[in-house]
Order: sequence, then C-alpha cells, then structure tokens
Amino acid sequence: MKEIIKNKKLKQSSRSWILRQLKDPYTAKAKKEGYRSRAAFKLLEIQKKFKIIQKNSIVLDLGASPGSWSQIASKLVQKVIAIDLLEMDPIQNVEFIQGDFLDLENIKIIKQMLDGNLFDVILSDMAPNTCGIKKIDHLRIMNLIEEIFAFCKDNLKIGGNVVVKTFQGGTESNLLQKLKSRFEKVIHFKPNSSRKESKEIYLIAMGFKLRE
Repeated sequence: MKEIIKNKKLKQSSRSWILRQLKDPYTAKAKKEGYRSRAAFKLLEIQKKFKIIQKNSIVLDLGASPGSWSQIASKLVQKVIAIDLLEMDPIQNVEFIQGDFLDLENIKIIKQMLDGNLFDVILSDMAPNTCGIKKIDHLRIMNLIEEIFAFCKDNLKIGGNVVVKTFQGGTESNLLQKLKSRFEKVIHFKPNSSRKESKEIYLIAMGFKLRE
C-alpha cells in the first residue's frame, strides 16, 4: 500500500484514504487477527454490549462482503446466510448468495436455505451509494432501512434482533416510532471502532414482537 501511494497519478481522495488506512489501528488489528476488514470490531462491540447473537441463532448477514461480520457470526453459531452484490471468499458455516437481497429469486433461495425456519438475527452493514446531495442521500438510506424491516415481517422470529447501519440524523421519528411498536427495545449505538469523523451509527432493534 505504501508503494501505491507514491503513484503520482493517484487521485488525492484515494491518497487520503490510503493514508488513513495506514494510520488506522483497527485496520492493522484486523489484519493481525485475521479479520477481512476493520468492520469486524464494530460487530464485536455491539455483540459484547447487547448480546444480540445467541448460541443457536440463525443469522442473516446483508451486504456481507468482504465477510468480516459473517466471520464473527460464524464463530458464534452454526448457520449463517450471507448475501451481497459483490463476491465473497468462502467462510466455514456460512452459505453465501451473490446478488440483491430484494430480488424475489434471491428471497426464494434464502427461504429454501432456511428450510422452514426463520432468522433469529438480521445484520446489515450496508449503505447505499451517496451522491453528495443531502436530501437524496437521506432518502436512499431511509428507503434501504424500510426495505430491511419490511423483510423482517415475514422472515424474523418473534424475539429476534436486528442491527442496521444508518447515519446520524438519518432515522426519521416516524420510522423509530413504528419500530418501537414492533420491537421491545430500539436504540442507536456508535461503536468506538467507528471513525470519529464518520456519521455512521447503528440502529439496534431487539425483541421482535407478535406480528399484526
């Protein structure tokens, strides 16, 4: 990576990203401990504080690639289903689908993998592509969150838990109220391993209630 940064044709934004990676202790720690990205430590913090994943949980990892959250989950449970538009190298105890989780064919495949069961935990470290226009970016993340929780209605067990990435100021009050009516506890949490300058924050919904 140090050699790449010497490339004079490299864009300043790319150069800044590489420098940040080189200086980031979590990136170095992830490499040392065998995790595929620094994002592993975000889920580790969430799990330590909230115990969202139990021993016999069935876990769905949305937007899984490169696989650090699936790595964590696979060490805690026997069955993890992961899906992403991008490729992901195999992980033991993880069944991977390459594609969009909202695609009806992929939803059918997920249900076949469940073999009549439902998920105990749904994880999402996904974020939509941003365009820099605040209003549009806000609508994109809100739409993604709405889609994830709509998926929960038919695919999450009673008492199940959900972790979804959002951004500070990005979760509308009406959505929060809706979630609070469907889950026992709904909170926002920013792990220490999230970069200080990052606006990312995690919406954690625990204890899925009876369906309407």
